[in-house]
Amino acid sequence: MARVRGLNASNHTTDRPDPTGPAASAAARAAITSLKLTNFRNYASLSLALDERPVVLTGPNGAGKTNLLEAVSFLSPGRGIRGARLEAIARQDGDGGWGVAVELTNAAGSVDLGTGVIAGDGGPEGKRRVRINRATAGSSAAFLDHLRVLWLTPAMDGLFTGAPGDRRRFLDRAVLAIDKTHGTRANAFERAMRGRNRLLGEPSPDSRWLDAIETEMAELGVAIAAARREWAALTVAMIGEAEAGGAFPAALIALDGTLEDDLQHHSASVAEEAYRRRLQAERRRDAAAGRTLVGPHRSDLIVRHGPKNMPAETCSTGEQKALLVGLVLAQTRLVAKLTGETPIVLLDEIAAHLDESRRAALFDLLARLGCQAFMTGTDDAVFAPLGDRAQRYAVADGAVTA
Repeated sequence: MARVRGLNASNHTTDRPDPTGPAASAAARAAITSLKLTNFRNYASLSLALDERPVVLTGPNGAGKTNLLEAVSFLSPGRGIRGARLEAIARQDGDGGWGVAVELTNAAGSVDLGTGVIAGDGGPEGKRRVRINRATAGSSAAFLDHLRVLWLTPAMDGLFTGAPGDRRRFLDRAVLAIDKTHGTRANAFERAMRGRNRLLGEPSPDSRWLDAIETEMAELGVAIAAARREWAALTVAMIGEAEAGGAFPAALIALDGTLEDDLQHHSASVAEEAYRRRLQAERRRDAAAGRTLVGPHRSDLIVRHGPKNMPAETCSTGEQKALLVGLVLAQTRLVAKLTGETPIVLLDEIAAHLDESRRAALFDLLARLGCQAFMTGTDDAVFAPLGDRAQRYAVADGAVTA
């Protein structure tokens, strides 16, 4: 297991500023000033004018609060906070299409962002349309040139006790927020691995073709592991800056994976060659298993409660929630320092499992960070400590009122 304390320059290099050093300056605020939805979930049509302050959305369960957060989450690569299929997004009584459009202010000024599916053109992710200032973009990765979106949802409350795949997704989304090429690498690795698995399933696979695929997998796999290690090292440094004894306990982070371990002791080129040779040596075993058994797709994120030095999965529900919030706050600060702009932060049902003092501390920290956060809850009273630091909206049956 690789407990990340820092990175050897021979393993991975970066031209990003040190987020803890003098090169890091105050970040500009990125904020959504207009949000428009068309046939999105339970919203036939919605237009919201916003300012730069955090946004509080309250109302009964099922009213559509999370749908608004999901809409904003589509301004980033992937399938949003729910991981939904594109056709599932369209309003039930609509024409099958849907759209999200925002006006965003950031360090560069103002930009119009939009995404959605044209009626009759739904289906796979490739049918999703992305527009920047009304011009078509190649993919949703283009949004990363203008904003970063982070989130914490109730579905993530079991992150530490759930399957390793859930933690890998959390890890890779965190890496993507500071390294916009990470998603491309991860997708390319998955494609190469699927190709290798198909070849190994053939009666007489072409060994030269396998050699080429495994070389590609080794290069991509080590790059993925190196990016994860860099994120972990930067996050450890960011957590170390936080005030000791605060409302959200410091997390101890480790990465458990073959490639991550190799990079702790060897250069990237040595790790690549070792992984390539291992893939070659284990073809028969992987063929029998029907899958590739070693690689970055098997790694795990290990988190411990720092002050108590105990595994996160054995902490109480409240402590686990506090650890998660602390990680998201550290990620928010990290993104702001590395990109020069605050991310948009989505906090769904954030009051759950947080006591009154921790809620107040969270609101104070968000105000100090200067980010625009979208928060949902059923009880407006729990957001009272925000005062006029937030803009409030009531949500009911697909309608939003101030």
